[in-house]
Amino acid sequence: MSNADLEIIVDDPTAPEPDSPAVCSTRTVEIVVSLLLLALAVTLGIDNYATGISWDDTGPQPGYFPFYLSVILGLASLFGLITTLLARAPSDTFVTRAQLRRVLLVFLPTAAFCLAMQVLGLYVASFLLISGFMRFVGKIAWWKSLLTAFVFTAIMFATFDIAFDVIMPKGPLEAAFGR
Repeated sequence: MSNADLEIIVDDPTAPEPDSPAVCSTRTVEIVVSLLLLALAVTLGIDNYATGISWDDTGPQPGYFPFYLSVILGLASLFGLITTLLARAPSDTFVTRAQLRRVLLVFLPTAAFCLAMQVLGLYVASFLLISGFMRFVGKIAWWKSLLTAFVFTAIMFATFDIAFDVIMPKGPLEAAFGR
């Protein structure tokens, strides 16, 4: 019996298609990130310059070290930008449409969780996020998703609010129960 007879190949039905079209290239992402870091460096440099970047009688002013760190960040960003712009090699695909869809499947609910937490509180938003992920991404039965989300949220509440008395963001549900 050969090793090929023993090999089991299992395909992932949720894997992105290999022929998915490119959304953007690595070169484009490198240029955008370099420009964003350069903008951050300029913003930090201006802010720290206003705070003070020299030495006085007591030592360095508050913006001294952050200003020079922003100068280093700006120079590194410029180096990355110029290197990318001068590169002659063809750029690879950074992300395909199928890959981006999978990333957004996680990113968008997580961003919605952050917003919902401001209104509904940590525990209700966590319950919605966990049950939603389990049901829509994991394709797990509703009852298992709701039960797991409830148990996890109850454990979080018992741990943070009751056992350790940590102040967590609360919403109208906790207010209705007097918490």
